[in-house]
Amino acid sequence: MSGPREGRGAPMSRVTPAETVPGRRWGRSPLRLAVIGPSRHPLREPFAGGLESLVWHLVRGLRDDGHDVTLFAADGSDGAHPDYGFAGEDWTPSAAASRDVSMPEAGFLTEHHRHLRLLLALGGPMGRSFDLVHNHSLHYLPLAMAPTLPVPMLTTLHTPPTPWLESAVHAAPGRVGAFAAVSGFIAAEWPLPPEVLHVVPNGVDTHTWQPGPGGRQLVWSGRIVPEKAPHLAIEAARRAGLPLVLAGPVHDRDYFAATIAPHLGPDVLHLGHLTRAQLARVVGRSAAALVTPQWDEPYGLVVAEAMACGTPVIAFRRGGIAEALHDPDVGELVAPDDVAAMAAAVPRVVRLDRHTVRRHAVRHLSIERTVMAYVDLYRRILAGATAEDHLTA
Repeated sequence: MSGPREGRGAPMSRVTPAETVPGRRWGRSPLRLAVIGPSRHPLREPFAGGLESLVWHLVRGLRDDGHDVTLFAADGSDGAHPDYGFAGEDWTPSAAASRDVSMPEAGFLTEHHRHLRLLLALGGPMGRSFDLVHNHSLHYLPLAMAPTLPVPMLTTLHTPPTPWLESAVHAAPGRVGAFAAVSGFIAAEWPLPPEVLHVVPNGVDTHTWQPGPGGRQLVWSGRIVPEKAPHLAIEAARRAGLPLVLAGPVHDRDYFAATIAPHLGPDVLHLGHLTRAQLARVVGRSAAALVTPQWDEPYGLVVAEAMACGTPVIAFRRGGIAEALHDPDVGELVAPDDVAAMAAAVPRVVRLDRHTVRRHAVRHLSIERTVMAYVDLYRRILAGATAEDHLTA
């Protein structure tokens, strides 16, 4: 795990199920949780990205664990609250307001209004029906309005700092709740005191991502965008002399048309946007997975997904990827953008034992571990909130 920034004091805690402390007020009873999901894409298959997949699986895992979870998420999300969140009614500004020179573009205003409506509801009687609010939104309003809520808020940090989120944190220091970073890399990027910053690594559903027999092809999966750089996977696969399959939604059509489409052919196929089950079959029948980000991945769910299928991984050493891929028995890390090194690693990696790779994923990268770690953190936060109530009564 990456360490904290110099001068930040004691290291942040890494939450694991083993840290559960018995005898707390919520230690044995189900929790009543409000989960604020991302607002731009629905939480349903096929998932738009890793954030949507993680929150969907977390909510399902918490419900399977017996907790009462109310989800507020984008329109069309599985099991989301029908009236609040980002699927409810919209507000249209009046003609006079629309003529104002400060009028933002419509999408910004819609997202702002939906978050504002939800946070005002959670700040009122509806909020008292929950024990804790777990925020996964990338919008600034949940953090900015956290001090108005009647229950504690935990915010998961899925990205490095953005100006909007940093502003909300610093506007009310010590009053916006606790934080969980998806990796040690992300935790080290945020200038937060260690007593409120924890690390809860992401996880994948190892029941869906089942082991496969392997094969001769290589695989790359993810959103088709420049920062994910599937064009580098194409170059590496051709240098290694193996066919490649690409799977994922095309989010940047200009990039796809200019950089990917001209290279498609018998040895490079694009399978489109697949469901989890479809993609798991493709990954499980591949010799190795190539992960080629040209940005610092906060965690790298595709690494964990591949390993859950028993498929070893070759990845650029960026961001939080090294925290999942640190064992030479499950894959290899190469220098960022070093296509030659990626291709050179293929002969060794494709010979790795697939049972060992799968076993590593089940032990260290499962969604069950993530759910258990979050439940433990919820209880710790609630126990601390109760202690503060007694001290100030």
